[in-house]
Amino acid sequence: MEKLLAFQKEDFKGLFKEMEGLPVTIRTLDPPLHEFLPKTHEEAVELSKKIGVGADKIWAKSEELHEFNPMLGHRGCRLGITYPEITEMQARAIILAAIELWKDEKLKVVPEIMIPLVGNVNELRDQKEVVVRVAKEIMKEHGVEIEYHVGTMIEVPRGALTADEVAAEADFFSCGTNDLTQMTMGFSRDDSGKFIKVYMDKKLLKADPFQTLDQEGVGQLVKMAVEKGRSVKKDLKVGICGEHGGDPESVKFCHRVGLTYVSCSPYRVPIARLAAAQAVIEEKMGASGHTNK
Repeated sequence: MEKLLAFQKEDFKGLFKEMEGLPVTIRTLDPPLHEFLPKTHEEAVELSKKIGVGADKIWAKSEELHEFNPMLGHRGCRLGITYPEITEMQARAIILAAIELWKDEKLKVVPEIMIPLVGNVNELRDQKEVVVRVAKEIMKEHGVEIEYHVGTMIEVPRGALTADEVAAEADFFSCGTNDLTQMTMGFSRDDSGKFIKVYMDKKLLKADPFQTLDQEGVGQLVKMAVEKGRSVKKDLKVGICGEHGGDPESVKFCHRVGLTYVSCSPYRVPIARLAAAQAVIEEKMGASGHTNK
């Protein structure tokens, strides 16, 4: 953890400096742990030579952490709940990076720490306690107070269904529509490409739900998360994170349901901006009684 802390802190300092004081949202570790371990005996032997741990021990740990369905397994907030030292390390790296930039360069940073895969408010409460405790310790140690926020990703359907409870502990929501689509529709994001085209050819689906948001199904969970969340916190910042954030039809839907922002891959940002502008124009033209062609 100490070795990782140094790498993470420098990464976060680089992000904060590049953003020049703009809000930066950092999601805590999300992938299942087995992804970080060797996939073959040969890779275990190679890693063994580098870190001085026996190849058999490395391979045994890799097999222990192997999962048949890792996307529904030991990942997201579940990692931090079972291994709180992971969340502690990341929170420490984030807060330290912000403090050091303030002390050395007077650069004000407001980190937004996002806890992924929350489906139950108790999960968020558990991880938030770790973040808040670590932040207090570091700020007291350095004699510096910084502003930071703790929020969550709404990507488990239960998280959307109980968004009013979750909002009581969250400073912001980010609807992770990739996972939300996967869990709501029961389609594997990694494997559905083999049959989705058939669905579209047969007109069973209008579009690939991992490219264009399923507004009638998944979209209603997003809408519910916004409404329930803001029933508890009126000004709750809510956005979406995923490839849908760069899809014009999805962006327009997000505008209609009152999302604060969309997040997407860099190359899709121009499309997202154009779609957001069109959504506002269409809304204004509709309100004035003009038709939009």
